[in-house]
Amino acid sequence: MKFNSVFDIIGPVMVGPSSSHTAGAARIGLAARNLLGSEPTWAKIHLYGSFAKTYQGHGTDFALAGGLLGFDTDDTRMSKALDIAREKGMQIEFIEDSAKTNHPNTVRIITGDGKERLEIIGISIGGGKVEITELNGFELRLSGNHPAILIMHNDRFGAIASVTKILAKHEINIGHMEVNRKDVGKEALMVIETDQNVDDDVLLELEKADHIIQIAKIVS
Repeated sequence: MKFNSVFDIIGPVMVGPSSSHTAGAARIGLAARNLLGSEPTWAKIHLYGSFAKTYQGHGTDFALAGGLLGFDTDDTRMSKALDIAREKGMQIEFIEDSAKTNHPNTVRIITGDGKERLEIIGISIGGGKVEITELNGFELRLSGNHPAILIMHNDRFGAIASVTKILAKHEINIGHMEVNRKDVGKEALMVIETDQNVDDDVLLELEKADHIIQIAKIVS
């Protein structure tokens, strides 16, 4: 399985006109696609603040579509992404949302492939850099500075230990880890940033660990 890169912390080679409104938006769209694990067939995209006011003129609309299609920021097809999405039958709806947010370049993407559904909130912080701040109602903070694995699991004794034991066996060092749960005993989300990309065979082993529901990987 091939995992595309979601973030580039140096600053991307990009199709313009704006690093914040175009490159950043493309990366948020690509993050949604990668976390879904497949090409979406539909997306409802809520735009806030500056994104909502200027998304057509600054190319935020086609950049988000390009990310959902799997395009990197320098893909020459980016400006035609909306047309390509329509040709593929991908239904994309843009919604100018007036709700207040903490950052002016904020987008909520609700998307799916007919089987799975995903909701993320992302912000474009400048220079093509982005942060994912929410996944399916769980708060998190992914900056893209390091590779990461996101693990949905049942909130049960031993779940975290089973994951860290596997990572230690493969000599994968954890740089940062956070766990968020909605309620005791319900679903929880582990976000683990590592010092190196995690190979697919390790992911398969993690999927078989105790109480694990679903795993997604972001490479750097």
